[in-house]
Amino acid sequence: MAHSTISSELLLFFAVETNGFTKEDHNETSSLVVSFGEMLIDFVPTVGGVSLTEAPAFKKAPGGAPANVAVGISRLGGSSAFIGKVGADEFGYMLADILKQNNVDTSGMRFDAKARTALAFVTLRSDGEREFLFFRNPSADMLLQESELDRNLLKQARIFHYGSISLIDDPCKSAHIAAMSIAKSSGCILSYDPNLRLALWPSAEAARSGIMSIWDQADLIKISEDEITFLTGGDDPYDDDIVLKKLFHPNLKLLIVTEGSKGCRYYTKQKSLRPCSD
Repeated sequence: MAHSTISSELLLFFAVETNGFTKEDHNETSSLVVSFGEMLIDFVPTVGGVSLTEAPAFKKAPGGAPANVAVGISRLGGSSAFIGKVGADEFGYMLADILKQNNVDTSGMRFDAKARTALAFVTLRSDGEREFLFFRNPSADMLLQESELDRNLLKQARIFHYGSISLIDDPCKSAHIAAMSIAKSSGCILSYDPNLRLALWPSAEAARSGIMSIWDQADLIKISEDEITFLTGGDDPYDDDIVLKKLFHPNLKLLIVTEGSKGCRYYTKQKSLRPCSD
């Protein structure tokens, strides 16, 4: 299962060594990272560098950024759990089994008998552009109810990690906001990876507004250069002054900007740094 190395390694580090992140009244012995959001089936071409229409065949793979992070944390030796909903179908059960095989706690997972597990066709074309085709409308992940949240699991977490796709529609949007509130009131570190998928939103403005609606609550944010350009209305993602002025909020402890093969750079209240990518 593919996973985000940067996200997983950083979250594992902060789960164990939080220093300035530690909140009062929280169980400081916990190192549990709880990921919230979508888990789905990705169909990827059997050959690289082709468009979806050019692909001769596809192979299935587990996907969904929050679930990928949960698996990544576990593979790195950390403790992780996933909260989300899949269909009560073969793909949904397969995804749950994959999480269990990777030692991810699935007690917060729910199964919907009336909706299917989400599907996505994904490719990296020869021109370097990614192409997505989603089948959800609605899929099970969109239908998670606030009443289905595992509140005890949320309260046990050291870090609560989430994206923005779960903010697109209710009831999952309400469940997402409620989960954040429970985690924050329990002293959790809130970790946010917007993971922009513009095709899933009603419009670009809805995506921008939805992503920014919870921006100021996060302690840690991971964002890509393309997402900086999108959220700032076209500004230069390499301009530190713009990034700090428009995206670094008073409650934020760490802002990480991924730079593809170049690695990443990060910003704190005191400094910015571009680590060596070797």
